[in-house]
Amino acid sequence: MAEISAATVMKLRRMSGQGMMDCKKALQQANGDIDEAMGVLRKKGLATLSKRAERETSEGLVIAAKGSKWASLATLCCETDFVARSEDFTAAVDLFGDYVAKCKADSGADNLRETEIDGKKLSEVIAETVSKTGEKVQIGDYEKYVLDEPGLIGTYIHFNGKVGAMVHIATSDENTAAAGRLEQAAADIAMHITAIKPLTLDRNGVDAETVEREKGIFAAQIKNKPPQIIEKIIEGKMKKFYSESCLLEQPFVKDDSKTVADVLSEAAKSAGGEANIKRFVRFEVG
Repeated sequence: MAEISAATVMKLRRMSGQGMMDCKKALQQANGDIDEAMGVLRKKGLATLSKRAERETSEGLVIAAKGSKWASLATLCCETDFVARSEDFTAAVDLFGDYVAKCKADSGADNLRETEIDGKKLSEVIAETVSKTGEKVQIGDYEKYVLDEPGLIGTYIHFNGKVGAMVHIATSDENTAAAGRLEQAAADIAMHITAIKPLTLDRNGVDAETVEREKGIFAAQIKNKPPQIIEKIIEGKMKKFYSESCLLEQPFVKDDSKTVADVLSEAAKSAGGEANIKRFVRFEVG
């Protein structure tokens, strides 16, 4: 077995972030070859990940990355809050954000996992983090929006880092998109999505089965009412259901005298244009 110097062990420790004994064992197994020893440490992480495959990953953080014409939202998850607050996981989150920004795919954890930076895949970073923490670490969700028309993307991460949202707003022209008030509205609407949890953008997003189920529930609640007013009562209850479920009809979280649609319309008009929400996504850890 090759003699492993303390300097070599320290070098591997700086490269991998692993403990001294783990680095020494990996070097001994690799006969002193640092690159091979890094592979040994990654395999250790993969073995741990496989062993803990059935464990729940209910902790972690939501990450947002943003460019001039795109934005991405993703979650990196682990098993316990203790690890989520650890230096090893925090370091992995910093690297995770770089990979989220680099990934070209519109969605899919597998696409993000295979993204490379300087020849190193995100899957390798995750394997190393598993090896360091001894917990299952995995990508929960990933979505990327790219602008192919005038518009902007608003993002928001709650202060606890466990929930965030992203909203794509199309505008009538680039000047409207660049207006400060509309940028603020986009950020505020993303914050609203984070807090209020809309199910769909508008009524068109509610499937017929859900509509009929809700109407059935309401009808059962008022079955003893006179037939001539049942329809009006159900209509009123469905209007309330839509105002609770559909983003555009929800009372705005910062001013419930207005709907989200009102807030967006006012911001766009102040910029001399028009705007509409194309899509949104909300991710929550746990």
